Amino acid sequence: MIPVTDLPPPPFSTVLVANRGEIARRVIRTLRRLGIRSVAVYSDADADAPHVREADVAVRIGPAAASASYLSIDAVIAAARETEADAIHPGYGFLSENVAFARACADADIVFIGPGERALEVMGDKIRSKEHVVAHGVPTVPGFSAAGMTDARVAEAAAATGYPLLVKPSAGGGGKGMQVVRSATELPEALATARRVAAAAFGDDTLLLERLIERPRHIEVQVLADVHGSVVHLGERECTLQRRHQKVIEEAPSPVVDAATRARLGAAACAAAASVDYRGAGTVEFLVAGDRPDEFFFIEMNTRLQVEHPVTELVTGVDLVEQQLLVAAGRPLALTQDDIRLDGHAIEARVYAESPERGFLPATGAVLAWRPADDVRTDAAVESGSVVSADYDPMIAKVIAHGADRDEAIERLDAALADTVLLGLDTNIGFLRELLADEGVRAGAMDTGLIDRMPPYTSPEPGQAALGALAFAGELARVRARPPARSAAGGMWLAGSGWRASAAPVGRSVAVESENGAIVVVAAPDLPAAPLITMESRPRESAEPGGDAPTRGGRWGSRPAGRALARGVMVATDGDGWTWVHAEGATHRLRPLTRRQAMEKRLAARERDTAATDPELRAPMPGAVVALHVSDGATVAAGDRIVTIEAMKMEHPVVAPHAGVVRLDVAAGNQVRRDQVLAHVAAPAEPAHEASETPS
Repeated sequence: MIPVTDLPPPPFSTVLVANRGEIARRVIRTLRRLGIRSVAVYSDADADAPHVREADVAVRIGPAAASASYLSIDAVIAAARETEADAIHPGYGFLSENVAFARACADADIVFIGPGERALEVMGDKIRSKEHVVAHGVPTVPGFSAAGMTDARVAEAAAATGYPLLVKPSAGGGGKGMQVVRSATELPEALATARRVAAAAFGDDTLLLERLIERPRHIEVQVLADVHGSVVHLGERECTLQRRHQKVIEEAPSPVVDAATRARLGAAACAAAASVDYRGAGTVEFLVAGDRPDEFFFIEMNTRLQVEHPVTELVTGVDLVEQQLLVAAGRPLALTQDDIRLDGHAIEARVYAESPERGFLPATGAVLAWRPADDVRTDAAVESGSVVSADYDPMIAKVIAHGADRDEAIERLDAALADTVLLGLDTNIGFLRELLADEGVRAGAMDTGLIDRMPPYTSPEPGQAALGALAFAGELARVRARPPARSAAGGMWLAGSGWRASAAPVGRSVAVESENGAIVVVAAPDLPAAPLITMESRPRESAEPGGDAPTRGGRWGSRPAGRALARGVMVATDGDGWTWVHAEGATHRLRPLTRRQAMEKRLAARERDTAATDPELRAPMPGAVVALHVSDGATVAAGDRIVTIEAMKMEHPVVAPHAGVVRLDVAAGNQVRRDQVLAHVAAPAEPAHEASETPS
């Protein structure tokens, strides 16, 4: 880590962190290390969240809805005044790029740890930012603003620009509302969807359309700037592996950027930052042509810390949050461009609460057990006992590995993901491991469409270790559920498992159901002579950092709940009768069945295979109904959109499984549960055949 020498500590006695989850915890770590009092804010949904307990002070700012809590400028400013905070760190997302919030901080005489109002205004608008940086020699992608244009005029301009096009909200980022349009017939629906998402997410439905560069790479450059005019860059990050325009895996440095291109990218990024008198940490994003990595185009500037900032911290040794604090305090940068050296390679994987097997739909639920891997950096929003709701973004952790080179970093990340235990809700960890094993990823031959071209993800079948752990847990539960026996014999003798001293075991068989409906019969193992090792969480204790942040090792997290049956094997049971098992680097949701239950499920599966398509349309996840695309009683064709549900900042359409007549069971604005019936599509009755007369 590059030391900051000959500088007094920042003159902030108290800093409020206007965010939640892993980024709030990460900022609090640096505040603690620097001896600065930290203030957390929380909504009703986060009252027992880890970041709330880890801060020195915590203030409630509203109900679960972000619009009434984390996005409420008045509530955040009031919390800062109440706790006498000198400054506010906004993290990323929420109010981090909101110029009105920065202005409110200034009016309240509170330091906003971020850039000035001019930078926020210019770079916060994709249209204005492109027009601005062009004048400073930064290359941009051809496109146009749809501000004030009718749909007909947009269609004309789109035809002149040329398809394919990318439609995206001018205000905001994170891929929200982006739509790919390959022909004029797709444009109207794309415009409607993008405007609806933009209005809901950013309060501004202005759109920007630009030429879609096929098979591009997404490269971004980290910059630091102070109020004295110094600007440096800390190299680039490769953020090409994306799904639905959301980054999944990021790394630094890029495997295709050479020293000469790095210098040109860095110069362009620094020029963009200097053009708006930038201060603090920021990121300038570029598209790089897949077949010409030396050719790049400006996309936008993110005027905040990025989710993927840890990979830059690990290869440079610079604590970016500390630098933000120093710059906000008016200190000059203690770093020059010559001080920046890239050491080895770092790679980060974002862990999302989602179901890859179900089209990556968001998942919710209680975290029964959480155990981060050793020897890597893990920034997590959860711990054992946390509840993941549909109120916020589905990202719940980041796992970051550092190595001497790219191959070593990838191997360490894969091993860390295999060792990461999260029981109680679906995650994308298995998918992340499959992605890291992809030949193109390993070779560095990537583009932003790589994930979309991968075959649908199928979770691995449970192996003998997982099945044996489930059978063992079932046996233990069966024994514990028995009435107390009047005997001095131990539980091993009373188990009825077939165990006999000095004899071969006579085991029982147990039917096991996996989440995909498959049923496997396994032998129930004997109870061990030694008791199970029980690892309980301590949710009321603050997690202590493994060392000064950032670190190339270190582990921050809580002890896991659940049962550790053996090294690398953990089990935990939820309230619905399912047992979550982590074994051999994978997590499975399994359920033991009696013989009768197994037979009934097999018969039911056969009946479903021969039955007609189910007329009920069910919610694929919990969320809000944001659009009804047809009216009650309408006639639809197979594949027509019926309802759109929004959850965790993403929209998910529900379509008709077959032609028929629709009966709606929900209204726009309704909150729905997973698997709740949304509508019925009754197949049209076949016309009755007139009986023919039989000749006499």
